[in-house]
Amino acid sequence: MRKILYYSLFLFLTFVSSRVFSQPQNDAGLWLDINVEKKITHVFSVTFTEELRMNENITEAGTLLSDLGLEYRFLKKFRIGAHYRYTSKRRLDDSYDNRHRWYVDVHYKEKVRPVTLVLRLRYQSQYTDIYSSEKGMVPKDHLVPKLTIKYDLKCKYEPYIYGETYYIVGSRAEHKYNPAGNPLDQWRICAGVEYTINRMHMIDLHYLVNKEENVKDPVTSYVVGLSYYFTF
Repeated sequence: MRKILYYSLFLFLTFVSSRVFSQPQNDAGLWLDINVEKKITHVFSVTFTEELRMNENITEAGTLLSDLGLEYRFLKKFRIGAHYRYTSKRRLDDSYDNRHRWYVDVHYKEKVRPVTLVLRLRYQSQYTDIYSSEKGMVPKDHLVPKLTIKYDLKCKYEPYIYGETYYIVGSRAEHKYNPAGNPLDQWRICAGVEYTINRMHMIDLHYLVNKEENVKDPVTSYVVGLSYYFTF
């Protein structure tokens, strides 16, 4: 298993070095979110997230989302979760579309002190404007792997980096902006630091780059994010 984790780390660093300096349209953003986790038992918990994403150089509310999930921990190193997310995303005409997403996550965590590696695999399916769009009943499905690397400073601060890629599942990868049918349509890299206030409260400050691929007018967003976590 450790060989797999080290190989994943190598692929992540190779991906970052080869992709981060590309030249699409740019934007600056600010993402703010509040995360609440209620532990039902020592293995089951309910999570809720409310998030605001500012874009257009932090001048408008580009995305508003609410996320509700149920998570289950097993075999010490594994966690699985099922979630529903409702999103309103701003259009070019300043109206908002309505997006319904469900997704399933599987996490695996391995500690190689002082480093913690977390592998996450997500399958998600999203419907946009179900009753007001011709393709509203046709889902857009993605497979989203993510690798997070944390470093234990043996204090309340814990720095981390992560890389995340979005791969379209099915025939929707093939369109006029992507004639080759490349399934990759988005990737994200992030660096941040978590600050644990106490066992119930944590703050996360981070900076990320989010780049669209194989779509019309792809945008690269440079985002500052601030997250608050409350666990009880």
